[in-house]
Amino acid sequence: MIREDDPQFRITPFQQMASACTGALITSLFMTPLDVVKIRLQAQQKALLSNKCYLYCNGLMEHLCPCGDTAWIPRRVHFHGTMDAFYKIAKIEGVPALWSGLSPTLILALPCTVIYFVSYEQLRYRMKTTYNSMTSTTTQPLWIPLIAGATARITAVTIVSPLELIRTKMQSKKLTYAEITSALRNVIKYEGYRGLFRGLGSTLLRDVPFSGMYWTMFESTKRVFNRPDSEKNSFLFNFFCGSVAGSVAAFITLPFDVVKTHQQIELGEKEIYTDGKVQQRASNMKDIAKNIYKNHGFKGLFTGLLPRIFKVAPACAIMIATFEYGKQFFRKYNSQKYKENMQRHQEVVLMGTANNNDYS
Repeated sequence: MIREDDPQFRITPFQQMASACTGALITSLFMTPLDVVKIRLQAQQKALLSNKCYLYCNGLMEHLCPCGDTAWIPRRVHFHGTMDAFYKIAKIEGVPALWSGLSPTLILALPCTVIYFVSYEQLRYRMKTTYNSMTSTTTQPLWIPLIAGATARITAVTIVSPLELIRTKMQSKKLTYAEITSALRNVIKYEGYRGLFRGLGSTLLRDVPFSGMYWTMFESTKRVFNRPDSEKNSFLFNFFCGSVAGSVAAFITLPFDVVKTHQQIELGEKEIYTDGKVQQRASNMKDIAKNIYKNHGFKGLFTGLLPRIFKVAPACAIMIATFEYGKQFFRKYNSQKYKENMQRHQEVVLMGTANNNDYS
């Protein structure tokens, strides 16, 4: 049996990167068309709200769009639901139009996903190895995926935070590269390099608890079915566990997501530098949460529960199932290579023994 913790068969960081890249690519390919349709339907409903921004996510990253900018919507075309939108977009604009926005996802979200999953795997393995050596056991306590998932998310989000700031501004309005460069210089000039990490706090408050809970639930679900060993689990089983874990984590962290969405939209609408001054600054997390609670009550912090679960659950399921399948593939590959090397080594030893006998 191929053991995950056997150093002979354990996949390398490069193989983990390949698995994460494959998962991110497949997730974006499956989820982007669903979000393109959702955007068109939202823009159709909100076309009168000029100069406003709204947010959508294709499972790997969020995209900020100005609702008033509807020039890209074909005139005289009205969508009568999801399936009608699928049909008309594909017929009028071509099938590739269903994958609009795929490029920025792959450019930014793909390296972020790779950093996240590889960091998680490396941290979890090292913590598990240390724990097992200290306790003389082979089990993995649930606090290990909790800490590893949270730490990996902190690492990934912090590294790409400056790129997120740039992407948010590019999505909120059309800017040339010269304007983007000028805006970044103003941010650094008046706020220092800390300004490049604006919005990092709210992102961490949402993503870190989500990641910790997600990996804990993922491992817990496998234990419920008494199948903790990754190499034994099928693609569909990992898909199921990822869906359950994503749903639970999405529900618990929804208030953080609502606040983060409001802040990111405001960041796109208000954070505009003119002559070195901010015309209108986006609200902080605390003020946004208070405003939501004041206007909509406690239930306002759980706005969009079903859409978030329907979005997050399949995205998490596809990503983790593909990632785990990739890990299984590389474990089998490493096992086969190890057996081949051992066989060649034995053949060399036998040939050397035979030659010695001949000389004797």
